[in-house]
Amino acid sequence: MRFVKYVLVGVFFGIVLVKSEAVSWYRIFEMFQFQSFHMYGIIGSAVALGALGLFLMKKSGLKNIDGAPIGLPDKGKGMVRYLLGGSLFGLGWALAGACPGPMYILVGTGVWSMLLVIAAAVLGTFVYGLLMDKLPH
Repeated sequence: MRFVKYVLVGVFFGIVLVKSEAVSWYRIFEMFQFQSFHMYGIIGSAVALGALGLFLMKKSGLKNIDGAPIGLPDKGKGMVRYLLGGSLFGLGWALAGACPGPMYILVGTGVWSMLLVIAAAVLGTFVYGLLMDKLPH
């Protein structure tokens, strides 16, 4: 039964992203060319709602599924790894025209070329897993 809930939430998320045009290659291209506020508005709204939700969850003392308090982990060893990782993520997003979640949604809408992008993402994740111990974290 738990699996069905996740599928339903995923389908709802996919419908919202398609209807808001967040999976549109043209909207993503406009964003990276700084020609439209549309995607920045969607992303900014998501960040603001996420921050508000996290604040309210921490304030009310909610716990996660394991019973631990909800919060953010310490940032750790500085910003360089976040800047590098974010830059790689953005480069992949710009080249593929989709970030990881919408890749699957685009396959569902019939954009079969995204299967190649998904295969490359899985391969990249596998290679990272092989090299993870040798990389600075």
